[in-house]
Amino acid sequence: MDTLLAIEALSKRFGAIAAVDGVSFKVGRGEVLGFLGPNGAGKSTTMRMIAGYLAPTAGTVQVCGFDVAQDPIAVRQRLGYLPEGAPAYGDMTPAGIMRFVAEVRGLDAEARKQRIGAMVERLDLAGVLGQPIDTLSKGFKRRVGLALALLHDPEVLILDEPTDGLDPNQKHQVRTLLGELSAGKAIIISTHILEEVEAICSRAIIIARGRIVADAGPSELLVHSAHHHAVTLRLAGASLAGARRLLAGLDGVAGIEERATAADRAELILLPKAGVELLDRVRQTLAANQLQVDEIFIERGRLDEVFRDLTKAA
Repeated sequence: MDTLLAIEALSKRFGAIAAVDGVSFKVGRGEVLGFLGPNGAGKSTTMRMIAGYLAPTAGTVQVCGFDVAQDPIAVRQRLGYLPEGAPAYGDMTPAGIMRFVAEVRGLDAEARKQRIGAMVERLDLAGVLGQPIDTLSKGFKRRVGLALALLHDPEVLILDEPTDGLDPNQKHQVRTLLGELSAGKAIIISTHILEEVEAICSRAIIIARGRIVADAGPSELLVHSAHHHAVTLRLAGASLAGARRLLAGLDGVAGIEERATAADRAELILLPKAGVELLDRVRQTLAANQLQVDEIFIERGRLDEVFRDLTKAA
C-alpha cells in the first residue's frame, strides 16, 4: 500500500501539559481513517500539527514523502485541511472565496472553473454562491469549508468534524462524496459521530490523554464489545418476564438486559460468554417452549461501548 501520511513519535506540550504524547501511525492511499477520542484527548492538536498549523514539540510528520517542518509548501500543495469550525472571511461569498483560494493554489483559469463547478455541484452550493458567508447556516459554512479543502484535489485530506451541523441528507451526501474520493487519497476524519466511522472508515484510531489506545478496523473493534454477537429478541411486553426466566440460565449466557420499546413491546438482550454462539440455542429453547417473539437477531457490537471502555481505562 502506498503510504501518503507517516507520523512518528509526534508530541506537543503546553507547559506541563502533554496534549499529544508520542503518537505514531501511517495512512495509505485508499484508507479512510476515523480519528476518535473524548474532548481534550489531543485529536485537533494532532490534526493541526499534521496540517502544519502547529509546530510539534517532538516527532515528525511526512505527507507524500515531504516533511511538514522542512518542506511546508510542498506539503500544503498535497494536503487539504478542514479545521474545526471551518473559519472563513465572513464578508466574502462562497463564489468569491473559492476563486480566491483557487488563485492562491495556483490553478489556471480553466482549472479554476472546472474545480469550482465540481465543488458547487457535489456540495450543493449553487443556491448560496452570492450570499455573504457570515449569513450562511452552520451547515452551509461547513460545506464551503469542505469545498475549499477539496478545491485543489489533494492526495491527503485532514477533516475535523466534516459533517458537523449538517442535516441527515447532507451528511449522507458528504459521506458518499468521501467514499468516492477515498480510492485515490488518504483521508483522516475526526468525528464524535460513531456511526460515521462504521459507515465510511476502513480503520479507526482511538486516542485518550494524548496517546493511541486502539488502532484497528471498525469490525475488529466491535469484537471487544460485550454486545458482540449478543442475541436480541423483540417481543410483547407481557411475555418479557417469562422469556427472561426461560433464557437467563441458558448455557453460554453471560448476562441479560431488557428494555421497554413501546407501551406493549420490549427487547430482551442476551450477552454471550466469550466465543459462544447463542442464536441456535435460543431458537431451540423458544421452539421447545412455544414462546412467540416478533423478531430475533444477532448484534454486531456497539462501538460506543468499546470507545467508553478504552478511553476510561487510559
